[in-house]
Amino acid sequence: MNTPLPPGPPPRPEAKVQIDALGAFAERIDVRSPSEFAEDHIPGAVNLPVLDDAERAYVGTTYVQVSAFDARKIGAAIVARNVAHIVETYARDKPREWTPLVYCWRGGQRSRSLTHVLCEIGWRAFQLDGGYRAYRRHVVASLAALPHTLDFRLVCGLTGAGKSRLLAALAEEGAQVLDLERIACHRGSLLGDRPGDPQPSQKWFESQVQDALGAFDPRRVVYVESESRKIGDLQIPETLLAAMRASPCVRVETSHSLRLALLKDEYTHFLGDPVALLSRLERLASIVGKKTIARWADAAACADHDTLIAELLEAHYDPLYARSIEHNFPRYPDAVVAAVRDISPDGFRALARDVIAGVAPVQRSDCVKEPG
Repeated sequence: MNTPLPPGPPPRPEAKVQIDALGAFAERIDVRSPSEFAEDHIPGAVNLPVLDDAERAYVGTTYVQVSAFDARKIGAAIVARNVAHIVETYARDKPREWTPLVYCWRGGQRSRSLTHVLCEIGWRAFQLDGGYRAYRRHVVASLAALPHTLDFRLVCGLTGAGKSRLLAALAEEGAQVLDLERIACHRGSLLGDRPGDPQPSQKWFESQVQDALGAFDPRRVVYVESESRKIGDLQIPETLLAAMRASPCVRVETSHSLRLALLKDEYTHFLGDPVALLSRLERLASIVGKKTIARWADAAACADHDTLIAELLEAHYDPLYARSIEHNFPRYPDAVVAAVRDISPDGFRALARDVIAGVAPVQRSDCVKEPG
């Protein structure tokens, strides 16, 4: 991924580079339609469509219903107008040294049209050989290989223990962190979705994971939270999941009162909307029974959040976690213990420093710092 740029003057319009040269290009232009780009794209790319979704559909319909020749005439005129707009707006202030990489679906006419014009102007533009399809194959291959090269530390702990906050603190302290829940836009539980922040597509999730893995130094530890196979609707790549589950563990231990405080802080959007909360909790009716759901509904309506959360942990989350950890994480019994004593940002930063240093803090009831 660090292949240098081809030397010399502006390349010929048909000049292409292979996927292993991707890292040499800071500027990446995706000329596919907005819907194609939204599903997945090369991280860092900007979307400058030479055919938008409606235009692409129109050209495709003409190709099927009229003729390939008529479709090419229509498409050429639309592409020419859109390329002119790109030059007049996005490219007009770029310096002579600008060297963009342009790609479309398979490295065909859409990317070639913009690459040709940019080269004719005098910029050193290149076309990605194979286009997005070559990139997608690269992602799949990398996700099957990269996890084997990295030294993971699995951050484990009960729901509400503060695992995500510890990961964030580890990153702030300079550690390498793979935050899968942040990439997935989901906390990985029944109540894990984030209002107004939908999950990415599976392909875009994988692209971001591959990009993160590729940036890590294999000589240093990578911290990652223990997860099930899926985070919301997204599947963790199998090779990564296997590497995580075979890794040494850091067990986050947090008192019951601090767990309640953390959960109330993280799920305020549900606690403030009893109707939305109940609609989620009703999915557990087959597990805990309708009477329990009714009791939880009353607690939510009365804003008795401590009771509601405590019962959720006892009846559902903690038993589920115990079964999962026993079945999936064989090195959990030998985990280093990270005891949460202070749930403030400074407290988690201090704990992160201890974890990085290999210190195992011991939980003591006389040193637990309660919120407020």
